[in-house]
Amino acid sequence: MSADLYERLARHLDDLPAGFPRTESGVELRLLRRLFTPEQAEVALHLTLIPEEARVVARRARLPVEEAARRLEEMERKRIIAGEHDGPAPRYQAMQCVIGFWEGQVDRLDPELIRDFEEYLPSLFDAESWRKAPQLRTIPIGVSISPRIEAMPYERAEAIVGTHDTFAVANCICRQELHVMGEGCDRPLETCLAFGKIADHVVRAGRGRFITRDEVLQILRKADETGLVLQPSNAKDALFMCACCGCCCGVLRSVKRYPRPASLMSSAFIAALDAETCEGCGTCESRCQMAAIHVDDGRAVLELDRCIGCGLCVTTCSSESLSLARKPAAGQPQVPKDLIDNYIRLAQARDRLGTRELIGMQVRSKWDRLAAFRVSSFKFRA
Repeated sequence: MSADLYERLARHLDDLPAGFPRTESGVELRLLRRLFTPEQAEVALHLTLIPEEARVVARRARLPVEEAARRLEEMERKRIIAGEHDGPAPRYQAMQCVIGFWEGQVDRLDPELIRDFEEYLPSLFDAESWRKAPQLRTIPIGVSISPRIEAMPYERAEAIVGTHDTFAVANCICRQELHVMGEGCDRPLETCLAFGKIADHVVRAGRGRFITRDEVLQILRKADETGLVLQPSNAKDALFMCACCGCCCGVLRSVKRYPRPASLMSSAFIAALDAETCEGCGTCESRCQMAAIHVDDGRAVLELDRCIGCGLCVTTCSSESLSLARKPAAGQPQVPKDLIDNYIRLAQARDRLGTRELIGMQVRSKWDRLAAFRVSSFKFRA
């Protein structure tokens, strides 16, 4: 019965936009058993990406409301589901594996969990789906964008920060997991930024702390100094921003294995080189996280198929031979409006969500909320 429960949960998670693909080894089921108890898995089967109160989930799962609420609170504390607490009653929703409950395990990692995740990562990263609807996008380090180049506000890190009032920072799970295994780099660990309601969730779940806008800007400057790629959520209204290295980041490591990483990443810019003024110092080669630059015969050489437009090579070019250029119109990425728009595009890229399914999910949620309200109202009157 327990095995069937985790099989059902795996299928349920695979129907979410980011997916949870099956493997021959069954490593994905081992991950679920490590993170979800059987009674938690039973409740998780009835959660969607629409935040709902415990009484609604209880009706769907055929559980007493008090029992459903207890399990949901416990699961939120374990960071395997998300909760919203800005209304009269908490509301809970499913979390995807990545980006989702895996990142929630930061500061709680052990070697066995890491080994299972690393075994699963190649199956979890679907290059074709990512190409059509990436969960992250790459934006340049701010000072790498010349004033002569037009950049939209959502393409500038400082402008993204300026649209929010609440900020949090957490440890990078990618660098942390490699540290636990005795590997990885010595770049800063506390670099994962969250904004707005995601910042509230990060702090409430105990995986980060609130910081000021000035502290956020300090972290962005440190990212440039230490050679970290800025990757916000793939939406104009970005709610989080990662600072990533090519040696530890699960996304960049996966993308780096492909011969043309530029084709997989959402980026509006690309590096440009004036070979005549290049001094061949090699700083750009050491800073590039995609191995898109090498020095040959005393001059830097760009491999544009590997360039993701992060700008790290530009900010430390002593001869100012490197710059960023905006891609031609045909190469400009379509940036979703918000997180929900991104989820819809990702699900459609995986053939998991059409208009009919989306409407059905919304109708079912509204019906269950109405039915749960009627039941609770009847008990109150009685």
